[in-house]
Amino acid sequence: MKNYILKTLCAAALLSFVACSEDSDPSPVAPESSADVSLSSGGETPVAGSSAAVNGSSAVVPAITSSSSYDDGVDGVNPVVQITEIMYRMDSTFANLQWVEVHLKSGGNRKTRNMGMDTLRLEAPIPFTFPADDWSEGDYVVVTNDVDMFKQAYPTFTGKVYGPWGIDPKTGVLGKLVKEGDVIELKIKGEGDFDAAYSNEPPWTSRADGKGFSLSYMGGNGTQASSWTASGTKYGTPGAANDFTAPTFVRINEIMPFSISADSWVELYNSGDADVNVTDWIIKNVVRDSNYTISGPNAPYVVPAKGYLVLNCGEGGDFDRVLVISDLGGAFYLREFVGDEKSGTESSILVAASKLSSGVVDVSDGSIAQGALQTPTPGAANAPLHVGSVIINEIYYHEPDVITSDMVGAIPFEFLELKNVSEVDVKLFATVNGSSRGWKIEGVNKEFGATDVIPAGGMMVLVRDSILDLLTEAKIRADYSIPDAVKISAYKGKLSNRGEMIAIKQPYAQDAKAQWYYDWSDATLYSDRWEGLKEADGLGKSLNRVEPSTMGYESKAWVAAAPTPGK
Repeated sequence: MKNYILKTLCAAALLSFVACSEDSDPSPVAPESSADVSLSSGGETPVAGSSAAVNGSSAVVPAITSSSSYDDGVDGVNPVVQITEIMYRMDSTFANLQWVEVHLKSGGNRKTRNMGMDTLRLEAPIPFTFPADDWSEGDYVVVTNDVDMFKQAYPTFTGKVYGPWGIDPKTGVLGKLVKEGDVIELKIKGEGDFDAAYSNEPPWTSRADGKGFSLSYMGGNGTQASSWTASGTKYGTPGAANDFTAPTFVRINEIMPFSISADSWVELYNSGDADVNVTDWIIKNVVRDSNYTISGPNAPYVVPAKGYLVLNCGEGGDFDRVLVISDLGGAFYLREFVGDEKSGTESSILVAASKLSSGVVDVSDGSIAQGALQTPTPGAANAPLHVGSVIINEIYYHEPDVITSDMVGAIPFEFLELKNVSEVDVKLFATVNGSSRGWKIEGVNKEFGATDVIPAGGMMVLVRDSILDLLTEAKIRADYSIPDAVKISAYKGKLSNRGEMIAIKQPYAQDAKAQWYYDWSDATLYSDRWEGLKEADGLGKSLNRVEPSTMGYESKAWVAAAPTPGK
């Protein structure tokens, strides 16, 4: 689940999910004033038990009240379950250990539930069906890839731990949480109760990526980065309520790569109500694996409340040495100075491979979207996101089961429709300095080939490979009246029924180490809780694009309508 989205990590109460319904979003906050909970360093303690205390430098994120009209799913009958903690990449102490924590938030009409009777299960990439054990309301249980290793890592753990999880049907080997990110589905009674996403790229916290901290759920939509942060305690708190690190209100707001006529610059934004001194804070350039200290000739460097600070990266600029930001883009992290470690709070951005500036923009639902901007705006609110020649035009993400006459049983049908909004044909395959690479769609594991072309003004329909295994292309084309001129292609992934980030990425450049860098043509973080679009959530309609002038993060860029693939 790689993404450009930088939703505000606002403090949120743990919210509830139940079969066929989901909780409400945290209350929207004012544009350019959301608290970016890029989280501070918690105390690093030895491998410990399941209920380690919050370090003194950390704080539990306070609850806020939701104003959304969506049902929170507590109907008094069905249980409410959540994935509340993910250890997808441990440190070297137990490098191969992975685990997921599941919380029975509510037992519904019973304080004790038999989860086998309730058919609770995890699905790919880590399939696991929970046994017929009784859980008490409020329990936190763990499922892992290696029970013995888990017990070694957490010798004082006394709760329920299950495992190993099963074989991933895609790979044929033991399931694995890949460090690049994925979506974990928790299902009960035949419906998707809770989808949990994770990633090792901005805006997701880097502290859960091989540094021994877990990814901890704060509340809200489990597929969005805003709902997760690193644990306040090293190695997490499996089997107990989560702890969180304290928020910061300063974020990286815009980055301009260098050009012939001007130096590059970094813009910071302070969403808080007090000025923040960022002198001696660190900016890390991941591509170059280099840290740069904000300590130039204009110190002290202060980001005013609800205001901006622009830092010059060129010669004689605002760093201890020149911070090079090339047009290859990459991940950048802002970290607060804390003692000798220079760690602490963290904000991040994934800069597009482009000559345009990259930044974050406020979305009407209170979230923040991230990507290349139409124009640079140093020291001011950001311009709209730039969109390329190919856009996501339709998303059929939660179709009711479809039964066909030429097979027994039912399969869920889903598709993506792409549209070329330019006046020239777009070949979804690029050659740079003699090397070639296909465009790709992150979120569904799709890379295009040398023959994939979308004609000017034309479309392409993408379906799951498992659909094409069961149905012929001819039948799909006939059932949905897809014109012969519209190509049908397959992807390996699956669209989440709860929502996830989908991005179209175009190969932009390749460096001397054969590393490819990508520009972004379009992206969206769709949600089953978008106001006014509920009919696209399993009720037979799809999301249809009505606003193609900027990236599709806004709910108002879509309408719920009858599916029309290829038309």
